[in-house]
Amino acid sequence: MAENEDLELDELGTTPEGGASDGDDAADGIDQNTVMDALDEDSDIARTAADLEAVFDIPVHVSAVLGKSRMQVSQLLKLGRGAVVELDRKVGEAIDIYVNNRLVARGEVVVVEDRLGVTMTEIIKSDGR
Repeated sequence: MAENEDLELDELGTTPEGGASDGDDAADGIDQNTVMDALDEDSDIARTAADLEAVFDIPVHVSAVLGKSRMQVSQLLKLGRGAVVELDRKVGEAIDIYVNNRLVARGEVVVVEDRLGVTMTEIIKSDGR
């Protein structure tokens, strides 16, 4: 990974030590401060991931809701094997993804090998609660 970062820095016209290379940075339109800010963001991400390490083993409940339907208990009791329940969503429409009963994302159903999966297509911003 470090080799790739050095390569990227060299391609951008800077050296890992932060000095300019033989190329003319101004002519290339590269701002060295921007390069250094990007490196600082990478270290911030690594530090944030390390800070979260304490919560990695906490279990959470994840639900993918394909759709909803309302029915009376008498209708529910009449359902048998092979019964079809109409849902409020159309085929191909986004599904809701809940974590601990809080809507966090929307996604779509995918097939991974012989199993169904969900891929997130949109992250829902929380309201601050």
